[in-house]
Amino acid sequence: MARLYILLFVVQVVLAVCALISCLSAEEDDIRHLPRIVWVLMILFFPLVGSIAWFVAGRERRAGSRTWATGLRPAEHRPARPLAPDDDPEFLRSIEESSRKEDQELFRRWEEDLRKREDDLRKREGDPPREEPRPEV
Repeated sequence: MARLYILLFVVQVVLAVCALISCLSAEEDDIRHLPRIVWVLMILFFPLVGSIAWFVAGRERRAGSRTWATGLRPAEHRPARPLAPDDDPEFLRSIEESSRKEDQELFRRWEEDLRKREDDLRKREGDPPREEPRPEV
């Protein structure tokens, strides 16, 4: 019988810790019915009842889960969250354009350097320098 009590105590502690982490990491818009500090105190002073109450009534359910409670806001009415830089198409476009410009500049400098080296080699060998083509715009 003692093992059962120990198991129930461990389950209660794990449930309380999960509820506390969930409550503290929830965004302010996702907390329902009571302020966050009241939920935290309820979970700490009444671990079993407070934890169950938090998971049932305290947090707003996710859009993908089944919602049976009333008064939930649809996901489309929530304020838009900022996109991560790698999800923002405008940011990705600006990176692509800047890298393309940098690549073109680097390629142009490499061509100039190669032409100078070729001309230096021709001068050493006595060949006339070749005419440079006009750069395309």
